[in-house]
Amino acid sequence: MTEASTVFTMEKIKQLASKNRTIFVINNEVYDVSKFLDEHPGGEEVLQEHAGKDASETFEDVGHSSDAREMMVKFKIGELCESDKKALQSKKDKNKASATTSISDNFSTYKSGIISVVVAFIVTYIYSFYI
Repeated sequence: MTEASTVFTMEKIKQLASKNRTIFVINNEVYDVSKFLDEHPGGEEVLQEHAGKDASETFEDVGHSSDAREMMVKFKIGELCESDKKALQSKKDKNKASATTSISDNFSTYKSGIISVVVAFIVTYIYSFYI
């Protein structure tokens, strides 16, 4: 498998994917699954929609079996170039930071809502003694 040492840029992967080939990146490795489309248990559409892209997150989220991971070896055609590896990692780190910020913002909003409700109950309770 001499092709496995080939280094691809994301731009080249996008170009190849636009030529009716189903090529994508999973964990910095480049796969051409064009010949596997009919066999994929999840259907060919799910593979085709990731053509020319980084499919790592989707692949991991599905929870593929060890058999599926072993099967991938025969479809590996190379690796992603270092600069694109760094760019993808930077994008993933930025997405994680954004998700963390969003969660803390949501918690802060939730906390403010709880405090408002508690204050309203206390005011109502105190007011009921004076009426």
